[in-house]
Amino acid sequence: MLDAYPHDDANMPLFRRQRDPAARLDAFFARFAGKHLIVHGGFADNWLEELLAQAGGAGYFRLDLRQMDRRRPAPVEWVVQTFLEPLDLPLPLFVEVREADLLVRHLTRGGQAVHPSEILWFLDELETRHHARLTRHAPDTLETTRGIPVEDNEPEAMLGGLQ
Repeated sequence: MLDAYPHDDANMPLFRRQRDPAARLDAFFARFAGKHLIVHGGFADNWLEELLAQAGGAGYFRLDLRQMDRRRPAPVEWVVQTFLEPLDLPLPLFVEVREADLLVRHLTRGGQAVHPSEILWFLDELETRHHARLTRHAPDTLETTRGIPVEDNEPEAMLGGLQ
């Protein structure tokens, strides 16, 4: 049977909903490498407004778990469902997407989301103080390495300034 709408798959990886895990990861990294995500299940009170008021706060991609397409996920939704949700970290999550890995740190303390101004403190130390690093060693999966304990979520740089 002939395809009624011929297309070149190589030119459309970002927009098609891929089924192949390697293609999904390719599309995800092509779109989000060098960017930051905030994965959440809704924000309390005026948290979003506070985030948007922070320097760079409007530049974070925000992904609401309540609104994701779980039957036909886009590559970013598939990465969240397949690799981030199973980490079982408190929400919201701050995710730095690099060329072949993700650095993940949750944004809660004492059962509440931290103030959005703390994200810059977390970002400064994310390389060494993350809750998880997900690294692409194979074309179709990410390998998880745990970092700091889930209970540990004080930015060390901020604490150093208070001593």
